[in-house]
Formats: sequence, C-alpha cells, structure tokens
Amino acid sequence: MAVLAEHDSDKAARILTVARELVLKRGVKGVTVAEIAEKAHVGKGTVYLYWGTKEDLLVGLFAREFLAVVEGSIDALTTDPDAARPHRLCPQLIHNGLERPFVRALQTGDADLLGVLTQHPRSTELVNMLGPAAMMYTLLPVWRQHRLARTDWPLDEQAYALQALMTGFLETATRTHTLRDVTVDAPENVIAASVTALLGPEEAGPADVRATADEGLRLLRQRRELVLASIATNQETNPE
Repeated sequence: MAVLAEHDSDKAARILTVARELVLKRGVKGVTVAEIAEKAHVGKGTVYLYWGTKEDLLVGLFAREFLAVVEGSIDALTTDPDAARPHRLCPQLIHNGLERPFVRALQTGDADLLGVLTQHPRSTELVNMLGPAAMMYTLLPVWRQHRLARTDWPLDEQAYALQALMTGFLETATRTHTLRDVTVDAPENVIAASVTALLGPEEAGPADVRATADEGLRLLRQRRELVLASIATNQETNPE
C-alpha cells in the first residue's frame, strides 16, 4: 500500500477520522471542510493540500472503507482457503458490506447519510466493482470452473439470479420492515442454504477449492490495486 504512504500522514489521518465522525453524525450535507479542518486541528488550506474538493475527501473516505473490506477478504482467504466456497463466501460478503457504514449506505442508496454522493461517479464505480452483489458476476465463473456451482444454467441468467439473491438479503438486513412477520436466529445460515439451493451442491475436491481461493485472491488483489489507484489519482500531492 505504498501508494498511499504520502497521504497517510498524521494530518491526513486526523482529517479522515474527523470527516468520518461528522458524516456519520450529521450526514454529508451537514459537514463543511472548514469544520473538518477545525476539529482536526489543521488549517482549511491543509485539507485542500490532500484533497481538491470536499467531494474528493469524502469519496476517498468511502473508497478506503471498501479497501478495508477487500483487505479483510484477502486475509480470510489467505488464512482459510475453504472460505472460498460459495456457501461461506456469500454470507461473509454480505456481513462485510453491512458492518461498514459507508459501504452499506452506498449499496442501499442512503441519501439521508450520503446526499448527492450516492450518485457520484466514483461512488457508483466502487459499488459496481466491490459491492457484494456485483462481486457475484466475477466469482461465479470461477466457482463454475472448479465444480463449486452448477453449469447447466447460462452464466448470465445464473449471475442475475445470484445477484438478485444477494441484493435481496442486503435489502432485508438494512430495512427491517421488508419482512415484518418473519425473523430467524441465524440469517447467515439462511443465506448459505439459499446460495447452495441456487448453485447446487458443491462437488469440488481440495485441489479445486485451493485453486478457487488462489483465483479469488488474484481477483481481490486486482481490485485492491484499482481502489488504491483511484484514491491516489483523486488526491492532490502534498507538497511537504
């Protein structure tokens, strides 16, 4: 992550921490660069040394949260290749998307929190590239190749169904009124069972699971580099 080293100074870290706290408390509309600078104990001009606009700062904050999700997934697959199995990875992706407030807000279009930034081109790019539902189209061919998903269904149709399933679980988890009279003690088990019902029983052996994990790691690292490049491109160079 050397590309971020220049921007991960103590000042930049304080600015990001304060910006995060203020946005979560009052939403994007209620936060100004001047207030962020004051609470971070830096001059307003210092903020603009790192980010050209308020939007650059905040979308960069969102990108870092997506980056943390990717890093967590990389760590999980590195530690336990078996976590690449669909019935394990899909619930984990949903969990990762829900536990990070900005990732969750972008996926659900929470305009109360994020305002117009829900439709910002870079916000949309992050969701399309790293959102749990979006990741399905990337991962599904790998699962099919390594006998972790049925192949008697056209890929596009299968990906559509899996994305719809993931989106539905995300919607249910974030909007409690969606299923008013139905509750379960372990929704992650329901997600796992639903994924298995959709994709069919897993027939992969250890070698296939290992190959799936390796390819998953390659794809995740590729996306990590894209996010890092996005963060670096949309920050001003600190002259110090």
